[in-house]
Amino acid sequence: MQITVDMNLCESHGQCVFAAPEVFSFDDEDYLVYDATPGDALLGKAEKAAAVCPARAITVTAAPAATADAPAAP
Repeated sequence: MQITVDMNLCESHGQCVFAAPEVFSFDDEDYLVYDATPGDALLGKAEKAAAVCPARAITVTAAPAATADAPAAP
């Protein structure tokens, strides 16, 4: 999974921190910090955090699935 936060939209309400403290937190200067690629076990919490964000600044997308047809990296 990939998490993106539009920091131009984020208003530091902190609802994401309450919904998914394993993913989101504030640093010592009250700026939002987050794990952009948390494990899939946290998908539900990450989606809830995105849903409760009043600014709609959080996007959660699934990681692209590896396929057998994909060419090998050089």
